[in-house]
Amino acid sequence: MFESFGIIDFIDIALASALLLYLYLTMKKSGAINVFLGIVFLLVVFTVLRISRMTLMKGIFDTIISQGVIILIILFQNEIRHFLSDVGSNRSLRFFKRFMHKPSAADKRKWLMPIIYACMSMSKSKTGALIVVQKSTSLSDFVNTGDMIDAKVNNRLLENIFFKNSPLHDGAVIISDGRILAAGCILPVSHDRNLPRYLGLRHRSALGITQESDAVAIVVSEETGNISCAYKGEIFLKLSSTELDHKVSELLNE
Repeated sequence: MFESFGIIDFIDIALASALLLYLYLTMKKSGAINVFLGIVFLLVVFTVLRISRMTLMKGIFDTIISQGVIILIILFQNEIRHFLSDVGSNRSLRFFKRFMHKPSAADKRKWLMPIIYACMSMSKSKTGALIVVQKSTSLSDFVNTGDMIDAKVNNRLLENIFFKNSPLHDGAVIISDGRILAAGCILPVSHDRNLPRYLGLRHRSALGITQESDAVAIVVSEETGNISCAYKGEIFLKLSSTELDHKVSELLNE
């Protein structure tokens, strides 16, 4: 029975399993797990019908599957874009980028510390803030929703941007390579039902941008002054200054 089973078949099964696992984790993270389970159910039924003699049912499901692909592309275009972006930013595909300019740990430290200082200062005064640090995934679409700044990272500048009377304090600041690209940016909001209800729009926006990119998002709560950090759809709550420093440094170097 298994005498024709070879290495290609093993690779085929492994790749199919990895793809299904990735789709499952992506759907679960975005709150669409029930849709994923529904798709799996339809595929199982379709497979059973393919090996059976139910011609009419097989024809119906053939039509559903063929049209369903187009519908899924329309419904989950953001997830598909995120998947392709995730593949493109994978370290295994960035071999040649190693020969390009890569900021050293000391360079990153110079502009990371002003962010930490600003967050600690805003935490004490309970000034709400949302700071997004771009990594390999481009955030140009979100940068364009805000007001261009293009200035060197500075803790006083960050505090002024998020000052309660500032017209830009409600949006997000996006930082890349030690420069503040824009402020007042609009980010996607996560609909993750597992997120505690007491967390507000800033936290959901931080989670949302990290679900669509590999960026690191830092949130200062306006109600409590607590500092949180989000990365790849996971949020780390109530961080101290030391914990924030270590966590953000670790995530940026990942």
